[in-house]
Amino acid sequence: MKLLTATSPDSLMAQLRAPGFLSWEAAAGKLWMVALLLGPLADKHAEWSRWLPVTLLSMPIYLYLHTRVYHGPYRHLLWYAFGMAALGLAVWPYNGVALGYVVSASMCLAYLPTIRQWLVAVALLSLPVGLVSAWMQVSPWTMVLVLFASVLSGAGHYLRMSNLRKDAQLRLSQDEVRRLATLAERERIGRDLHDLLGHTLSLVTLKSELARKLALIDPPRAQREMDEVERVARHALAEVRAAVTGMRRSDLAAEMLSARLMLEASGLMFDGELPAAATLPPVIEAPLALVLREAITNIHRHARATKANVRFQPGAESFQMCISDNGCGGLAAHGNGVSGMRERINALGGSLQIDSPARKGTTLTVRVPLPKAGVIGAEPFGAPRSAA
Repeated sequence: MKLLTATSPDSLMAQLRAPGFLSWEAAAGKLWMVALLLGPLADKHAEWSRWLPVTLLSMPIYLYLHTRVYHGPYRHLLWYAFGMAALGLAVWPYNGVALGYVVSASMCLAYLPTIRQWLVAVALLSLPVGLVSAWMQVSPWTMVLVLFASVLSGAGHYLRMSNLRKDAQLRLSQDEVRRLATLAERERIGRDLHDLLGHTLSLVTLKSELARKLALIDPPRAQREMDEVERVARHALAEVRAAVTGMRRSDLAAEMLSARLMLEASGLMFDGELPAAATLPPVIEAPLALVLREAITNIHRHARATKANVRFQPGAESFQMCISDNGCGGLAAHGNGVSGMRERINALGGSLQIDSPARKGTTLTVRVPLPKAGVIGAEPFGAPRSAA
């Protein structure tokens, strides 16, 4: 049992990160085996002593080979499929339903990396099948029908696999882009901190050495040097805090762009508006950006939606952000990060409302108060901004 369920690191499932439908497809490839027993039982002329022992012996062999197609080393897939086909040809004279072994093998061949390899493998498989069918005097039209069904089903398998491989490559590309972006950001932060602190720390070192030398010779001057060291250190500390605050700060423009990239890469339509050049105060914009990020992440992971929408409604006294989707709905008032979003908005003196009927999507409305002079416009997301 452990040999059946063990997944090789280079297996079909591992390469594609075990997508759900592929697991169902693997299970469906075994359910048809019930017909191996029901088919001969429905035939009054079939002798159970002739077909039953051979059929029962073949079933665990097929289960092993079919499971290894999905969980075994991908480089051995061709041999697993040909093994199933050989098993079907051996059992076919005793049980006519065993031709399903061959059909299943031809469908598994569609998991090969290129369409040329799949077609060549199907052509090679059809040769022994044709010889055995001629020996058994099976109607040629029946075999043509079986071949057509096998090729048609295999084509569907191949197209789905092609899309899955493209999705897997896209995920890898996105992971690499994020890794490179993180690396570039770390290098930028390192350069900024070096430029910010290099001169200051050098100055602190020189003045500290000078103060140490003057401590016994000229104490008043040494005291002045240490006062200067303290002033420079405090100034450097203020600059570091300002720089770190800027690094940590999120803005709505960046989060809108990130939302578009994430959702459209997952096949969701995204429609949004970007606040205009008159931006929100950082103390308000940063929490709103984090709320937007959490909401978009929930849509990506849980909503099963096909479209998401973000709208901003500015005003003289308040600023409203509305995030909606057409997914499954049913979002709980406390869960999926909602509690964290509510705490951020409550800290601003605002409100967060959730409208999430089951199977009718979710609408999240955020409203926060603005300073008296904060009148903010909005422009379509992606529209060019006017020069300052």
